[in-house]
Amino acid sequence: MRQMPQELEASEELAVDGTGAVAEGDGRAAGRDLRVPAVALAGFCTFLDLYATQPLLPLLMRVFHASHVQVSLTVSATTLAVALAAPLIGLFADAVGRKRIIVPAILGLSVPTLLAATAPTLYALVGWRFAQGLLMPGIFAVTMAYISEEWAGLGAGRAMSGYITGNVIGGFAGRFLTGLVAERWGWREAFLALGGLNLIGGLAVWLWLPRARRFVPEKNFGASLRAMASHLRRPALLATFAVGFNVLFSLVATFTYITFYLAAPPFQLGAVALGSLFLVYLLGVIVTPLAGRWLDRAGHRRMLMAGLAASSLGALLTLSHHLGLIVAGLAVCSSGVFVCQSSASSHVGAAAGRARSAAAGLYVTFYYAGGSVGALLPGLAWAAAGWPGVVALVVAVQALTAGIALAFWHGGTHEGV
Repeated sequence: MRQMPQELEASEELAVDGTGAVAEGDGRAAGRDLRVPAVALAGFCTFLDLYATQPLLPLLMRVFHASHVQVSLTVSATTLAVALAAPLIGLFADAVGRKRIIVPAILGLSVPTLLAATAPTLYALVGWRFAQGLLMPGIFAVTMAYISEEWAGLGAGRAMSGYITGNVIGGFAGRFLTGLVAERWGWREAFLALGGLNLIGGLAVWLWLPRARRFVPEKNFGASLRAMASHLRRPALLATFAVGFNVLFSLVATFTYITFYLAAPPFQLGAVALGSLFLVYLLGVIVTPLAGRWLDRAGHRRMLMAGLAASSLGALLTLSHHLGLIVAGLAVCSSGVFVCQSSASSHVGAAAGRARSAAAGLYVTFYYAGGSVGALLPGLAWAAAGWPGVVALVVAVQALTAGIALAFWHGGTHEGV
């Protein structure tokens, strides 16, 4: 990677004062490298909100007298907005920098999160959820590009796994917190709690995120568009985008419709119990760092196949009528998905070359488009065959994903590069 001029290197970051201390926001206080904690916290703040309404769906059906598909819009609206905004955010970040996008996006996310608590109707709530999604790619796509650049050739798999570990903890915390607060105080108060945590997290990332030493700005917007177009002509990247679409489709379908299944007889779980289901996400704190180490050794394709096999097995286990086996199935399923996501997102940086934010933005677009479809399309399977119909659809999509990767991702320890 070519060297960045001194004035450009300093433009995105904050200076060191005459005493040698960091003036602000450099993220290396007392000699500590806070890069991994900073990117992990960025992922935490976003996933805190992204799927927060999943344990509330049965409650929202009663509050707003709505159908399964209507309340599922509180999930799909957010993921759709992410998909729409991601390419533009990626192009913008390639021009102006990484930290300048990540920190304002986290702080800005608190605004629609807090305003969601004021929604008088279901569709107003859906609108605020859409607004949340418009800000999230400034965290997702740009942080992925930051990792690909700052750890280039030096353990990017482990750094990406640290980021995804933050995603995992945030995904659990958001769902559990909303279920807990909603059952005790109300669903509006749940959004107030999330918004407050976004503000605190944004300030911490501003202080901890170290300066990007390898960022080279793309000054020509047309060149960025051409780079994006070139990404869409590369079979390995297109296959990676398709894998991402299918991975999130499967995850959202499973964890959205399982709440309807377990809220109904004979289980009849409430909001707190449904939020507690997402304790299985915490297995990702163990699985994801291990996946990063395995990725650096075994390669993307082998790890993806292992993750798909695990997630399919987990989905099938949820067909049991025993709650313990269902929870075990969800644990296996989610752990497999974390492996798949580590494989696919790391593969983007390896396969893209230049204009990594543009490539990451496209990946995020396809990935979250899969989430939007995964919140809505399984409604047809649910109407036709209930939970077994949803499981059958999920397993079929995972089999398709394996076929795509086998056809278009190269073999070897560092395939797809």
